[in-house]
Amino acid sequence: MTKKDIAQAVAASTDVSAATAEAVIGAALDAIAASLAKGEDVRLAGFGAFETRERAARTGRNPQTGEEIA
Repeated sequence: MTKKDIAQAVAASTDVSAATAEAVIGAALDAIAASLAKGEDVRLAGFGAFETRERAARTGRNPQTGEEIA
């Protein structure tokens, strides 16, 4: 399901246009991304949680040759 599909579903179940629903959903996702960029966790009751984590660096490899990428 894409953001556009979600907006159409929201528009169908409310009294707003698809364009308005898409703008609202976009703004909500932007707010979530901004909070995550600040290092904050985002928790939506009944839906899920978003958080950032530190991960160890991985060694990249060329899939054709298997050679490590620096």
